[in-house]
Amino acid sequence: MAMQGRFHYYEGYNMKEVTFPVRVMYELGIKTLFVSNAAGGMNPAFKIGDLMVITDHINFFPEHPLRGKNFPTGPRFPDMHEAYDHELINLATKIAKEKNIRLVYGVYVGTTGPTFETPAEYRMYRTLGGDTVGMSTVPEVIVAHHCGIKTFGISVVTDLGGFDNPVEVSHEEVQEAADKAQPLMTEIMREMIKRTA
Repeated sequence: MAMQGRFHYYEGYNMKEVTFPVRVMYELGIKTLFVSNAAGGMNPAFKIGDLMVITDHINFFPEHPLRGKNFPTGPRFPDMHEAYDHELINLATKIAKEKNIRLVYGVYVGTTGPTFETPAEYRMYRTLGGDTVGMSTVPEVIVAHHCGIKTFGISVVTDLGGFDNPVEVSHEEVQEAADKAQPLMTEIMREMIKRTA
């Protein structure tokens, strides 16, 4: 099953609506979820167009997707130590090496948006341990993990922020950077799907 786009919290949807597609995937028997996003890079080692394998996340959404009555797909208080599956991360690393595709690794910070971050916010998220920041992914991954669905995630670094020289960013520039990196990301994910099917 493949989705074209997603529901974003900043569009006015609540967390139940944002994560509803994952609930449908679970009912259809999906065992592995591949997620991707466009994100701002805060790690000074990153470049625009980099593919960052998400190793963990920090949740800055004000509403939690598991708030309310517990769905019987998982425990009331799910452990989040391995929200992003280590075996899938290792497989992506192996495939990227075979195909000579540069990967970087790091922590994704999920925020509400829809504004891009201020320089001070970029610095704060970096100080807290973030490497990229974006406006999606975290709610879906939490619900997938609650359902026992293994998850693999990639951030496309579409802009850089929080450094000494602030860089203005537009939605169009973010989209352009994402479009350039997408074929490499797709190549890795397609090969991962072949090897895990």
